Amino acid sequence: MPVITLDQNRFSELIGKKVEIEEMTKWLPWLGLDIEEVGPSYVKVEYNPNRIDFCSQAGIARAFCGIMEWETSLATYEVHQGNMILIVDPSVSKVRPYVLGAVVRNIKLDDDAVKELMEIQEDLHWGIGRDRRKASIGVHNLDAVKPPFTYKAVLPDAMSFVPLAREEKMTLREILEKHDKGMAYRHLVDWSLVYPIIVDTNGDVLSFPPVINGELTRVSSHTRNLFIDITGPEFSPVGKCLNVLTTALKDMGGTLENIQVRYPDRTLLTPDLSAQKMHLRVRYANRLLGLKLTEEEAVTCLLKCRLGAKPSRPNILEVLVPPYRIDILHEIDLVEDVAIGYGYYRLEPTLPRAVSTGKSHRASVLSGCVRQVMIGLGFSEVMNFILANEEIQYDRMRLEPEGVIKLANPASAEYSIVRGSLLPSLMRNLSENKHESYPQRMFEVSDILKIDDQAETRTRRRLHAAAVTSHPSANFTEIRSCAEALLHSLGVTDFTVKVASSPSFLEGRVASIQRNGKEIGTVGEVHPEVLNNFELENPTGAFEIDLEEIVI
Repeated sequence: MPVITLDQNRFSELIGKKVEIEEMTKWLPWLGLDIEEVGPSYVKVEYNPNRIDFCSQAGIARAFCGIMEWETSLATYEVHQGNMILIVDPSVSKVRPYVLGAVVRNIKLDDDAVKELMEIQEDLHWGIGRDRRKASIGVHNLDAVKPPFTYKAVLPDAMSFVPLAREEKMTLREILEKHDKGMAYRHLVDWSLVYPIIVDTNGDVLSFPPVINGELTRVSSHTRNLFIDITGPEFSPVGKCLNVLTTALKDMGGTLENIQVRYPDRTLLTPDLSAQKMHLRVRYANRLLGLKLTEEEAVTCLLKCRLGAKPSRPNILEVLVPPYRIDILHEIDLVEDVAIGYGYYRLEPTLPRAVSTGKSHRASVLSGCVRQVMIGLGFSEVMNFILANEEIQYDRMRLEPEGVIKLANPASAEYSIVRGSLLPSLMRNLSENKHESYPQRMFEVSDILKIDDQAETRTRRRLHAAAVTSHPSANFTEIRSCAEALLHSLGVTDFTVKVASSPSFLEGRVASIQRNGKEIGTVGEVHPEVLNNFELENPTGAFEIDLEEIVI
């Protein structure tokens, strides 16, 4: 969970009045923040990643003012008309196609504020950008460059610039090969023939997104005007990052200006900090919270959370959500804000009307028993993916594909079907561990998926147990005794073992395990051709049992 340190003086400055440490530690938890550490002049808190607007002291101060009823209204942000232009060249369409930006003027930064800005940037990279994969942020000293700016893609050796923390120019390829940030984030762009960059009208490089900014536009305590760029392969995360960052900078004292982002097919004015309109049913909120709030009381609760709210129809509130609240996606999120505004400490706990106790599912109990027995018999447990491929499941096992459940869009040929048996995976485990000492005894308890023409969905999950034993003297008698020991230990005694035939097993050394006239498993010595298909040299015994029919 992300952690942020709230400096008492800085926090008080953002709020506009003196706030005592005791007051902070008392009320911050009711915003959903966990107190990590309390010092003489600071409080360190942990916030839930869904409230990414809490990545800045300004964001928490904004919410704190509401919960304390010092400022209970929709947080609005004025964006002045600017004349800055950011041109998006078509060449970036296949590498990192989306970019948005903003200008922040007249912001006063000291060393602590610069550090806080960098921390906000990294928290957004993590919380929304998913370590820069979905969005990456560039914050630049606007006064060091000359607009208009161009976002384009170039060949790896076509341009060079001085990256942050360096003194010499480096090409884009050299940055990926030699710079710390380049080596850390090269996987985000090195798959492409061209790399994205942002340049000004003189050709000076501002940024090589999503890797690193240029030393030319480094932000310091002397910087007063900022240019912000945010790029990514998806539009939504880019817009969310911009909204959270620009609103925080506005609350830190900056003045926002929009810019024109000129795509080949459209022009956008960003940032767009208009509020989102939603609706909340008061009865719905009361039912979930166990309260009897009137429409006016519900409005008061939402205003304390810095949302806009007013009755629109009987029992319906029109709610305006500020642009930084990207966590509000559904009506239930508004109910949560009603609870925060009302005060969790005011909610009276009640006992459930129906008294019940939870317990483990039968399949979990059964799986646990199987694991205990098999480990007691000297087997080691393995866990394999439920996905497999037809070669492993059928071809190597000498089986004809029947009722195969295929994936519509498999990520790779390695995982193209859902397995209908556990044994092929265990045979593969043996093949991958040929270099280890023998005997090797493995088992697995897991689900398989079978087609059932009698069921409505035609597919049915079944809990199976399978085991293999491989060593120079492995035989049918050994593996049968293990299978029977497992069944007896599970309390199953009314089963029979009958001669059977299976392409995967050696003829005359394979049997069917039956119960109540129904086959529940197979046991035998693996066929030499199957062993050869898996490149195994030692004889191998195996069994697989359908556990669904077993009741403890």
